[in-house]
Amino acid sequence: MKKINWHYTLGEILIVIIGITIAFSMNRCAENAKNNEERKQYIINLKDDIEDDKKQLEENLKIIDQKIATVSEVIPIVNSDQENKLEIIGKIFSIADITSFTPKDNTYQTLINSGDFKLINDFETKKAIEEHYSNYDLMKKDYERQENIHKEYLGPYFINNADYDAMRQGKFGFSNEKLLKNILQSMLGSFTYKRKATQMGIESCDRLLQVLK
Repeated sequence: MKKINWHYTLGEILIVIIGITIAFSMNRCAENAKNNEERKQYIINLKDDIEDDKKQLEENLKIIDQKIATVSEVIPIVNSDQENKLEIIGKIFSIADITSFTPKDNTYQTLINSGDFKLINDFETKKAIEEHYSNYDLMKKDYERQENIHKEYLGPYFINNADYDAMRQGKFGFSNEKLLKNILQSMLGSFTYKRKATQMGIESCDRLLQVLK
């Protein structure tokens, strides 16, 4: 019977074990490097999205401020005998223009839907990202408030109480001015909420950008 060389056999087993361990380590290093690159790219894309959102919100803030100034100017004149009523017709229609906000959240949605959010391994960063996009949900409610007033009250008023032929003839052309004034006052309130929401959105963008840096 042939004698087994245990030293040789154990050496062979040890070599195999070391080889497997090295292979696993190399695969793990490659996977970690891939994850790091993906995480960096996600962060870059998130920053780009949020910077675009901030620009949009800053532009919205300017428009909302102008609308607040316009509606504040118009309200005292509506349902009054002031001589300059004809001058505010265009301003009344300009108030009705809806300022919307559509966040660029494709990167965030991809992170969530693909399961790649786990690549953001810093707890505070992950928390900041989640809070930021939750703030957008809160903002949406205040943006919808003004849209609802437009849809349910101002739009129907323009259909039922605006005489466009009379306006073309140089007349004021709005009937039931008391109702119009009430609608405008409601819109002023909605613009105020919308302004606060927009400011909150800008501040949220600034906070997350600081974290991502």
